[in-house]
Amino acid sequence: MTEQPTPRSGFANWWIRTSTTRIAWLYLLPAFLVMGMITFYPLFYQVWMSTTDYNIKNLRIDAVAPNPANLSEACTTNMKGECTWGRFDNYRQIFTGELPVAIANFSFWNVLAFDLVWTFTNVPFHVIIGVLIAVLLNTKGLWFKRFYRAIFVLPIVIPSLVVAVVWRNMFDPDYGSINQLLTSVSHLFGGSTVAARWLDQVNYPITGIPLTLSYFALLIANIWLGWPFMTIVATGALQSIPGDLYEAASIDGATGRQQFFKITVPMLRPVLLLVIVLSTIGTLQIFDQVKILTSGGPLGTSLTPVYLVYREAIGTQGEIQMGYAAAMAFILAIIIFVFTFLQRRFIESGTEQY
Repeated sequence: MTEQPTPRSGFANWWIRTSTTRIAWLYLLPAFLVMGMITFYPLFYQVWMSTTDYNIKNLRIDAVAPNPANLSEACTTNMKGECTWGRFDNYRQIFTGELPVAIANFSFWNVLAFDLVWTFTNVPFHVIIGVLIAVLLNTKGLWFKRFYRAIFVLPIVIPSLVVAVVWRNMFDPDYGSINQLLTSVSHLFGGSTVAARWLDQVNYPITGIPLTLSYFALLIANIWLGWPFMTIVATGALQSIPGDLYEAASIDGATGRQQFFKITVPMLRPVLLLVIVLSTIGTLQIFDQVKILTSGGPLGTSLTPVYLVYREAIGTQGEIQMGYAAAMAFILAIIIFVFTFLQRRFIESGTEQY
């Protein structure tokens, strides 16, 4: 009589069944450890910092732990004498504008509104100009295509800080090339000399629109900096569109305009929607141009959340407030995540048609 094999335990079956998975996780472990050290640990540490009065004195290894944010004088209390916001008092002060003197006349909602207006006016320019130039460069028989493409890549390869410094000099009210160009055009029509103070004029140039000239200066500089990336992406996508589609459309009598809106735009849409997400994220986090061109001025009319985080973290306007800076950075991260999520849902719903 043959002896029956001893049945394996549930753990032994699981161990055999997951052998391949465990090997895969073993290979991924070094990457997880590195990501944990350089990404996840700083992220969670920043969240913790945002709930305290973390300051420069707490950077020392032997320093005492920072106090919870609810020890601030502005914290409101409930019936039991406890802070109603608890450790999240930094967030309350940011939302209500009750920050220290470091940011006088601060309004988080005004800063957020400026950042959203800035984003929703920049990205359409980037997309429209980038796609139109890509279509022109894709025209058959166009001379010096490679030269044009090399020139248009320059805004990408030049460091953004250098670009910001150049544009700041161009917007100089006395010697800048922008005012000199406008003056030349004005003289052609019998006008006077143009001496617009692009970066420090407080008055609104357009009645009813609360945007100073500094906003338009930033807009011009950022459009020049942003559309080449769209052109490169759109050029690659255009070259992947089969030429047979255009030939068939021409035979059917479709005009160039009809081919653009019925063939080019639908074929570019999946790629462009993804790039729009990346452009939106980058535009919401603008820093270099604001720092170099306007420093948030005049009178805080061009402040952005990222520049506020910078000012609080290094104390350019007073005492260093790393707790507030961490809270602002976390709020901005949530806003960017929401926008990314919504845009991704829109992309998925739009690309299902193709």
